[in-house]
Amino acid sequence: MPPQLGDNPSYRDEENDDEERDLLDEGRRRAGRILGGFIDFAFQGNVLEIAFGLILASMFTAVVTSFVSDILLPPLSVLLPLNKNLEEKFAVLRAGPNEPSDGGYNTLKQAQEDGAVVMAYGFFVNRLLNFMGVGFSLYGLAALYQYLSKDPIIKHTVKCRYCRKRINDKALRCVNCSSWQDGREDRT
Repeated sequence: MPPQLGDNPSYRDEENDDEERDLLDEGRRRAGRILGGFIDFAFQGNVLEIAFGLILASMFTAVVTSFVSDILLPPLSVLLPLNKNLEEKFAVLRAGPNEPSDGGYNTLKQAQEDGAVVMAYGFFVNRLLNFMGVGFSLYGLAALYQYLSKDPIIKHTVKCRYCRKRINDKALRCVNCSSWQDGREDRT
């Protein structure tokens, strides 16, 4: 029987080396494509603008949160009969094992360290006021931007008189039911 190509040990070694080189080259190409794709994505103008916007938004949120917590809430605590900062308001739902007998816990931290189950409604009210402050501030900035640049950020909507879904107030036709908004369907 004549010798086969696969029977030669040196031929098998060359074949394995070729396969390893091909696999290694394919891995390098894939890694290069992934790295090139990431660089293209990360340094596009839109991504950099979004990153800049997110950084500004986080700083803006921190400023509004500080305004609400440090400037707005302390006078409210004095004007309203709260006797404490709003963040320190809490209700004890179940006392801990070492509850003081002279009228309960003085601070939220003291109650939590004792293992009491508390409802910290002051934190909730604080965060709710922060949310409203950020929301109104952003709306004010959007309205100011729209006034100065005539670029519509705030889209005003109305209900379609036929399908009752919300559409742009300047739309001539409904995007949902395609009816004319100027009453053409009623004139037939």
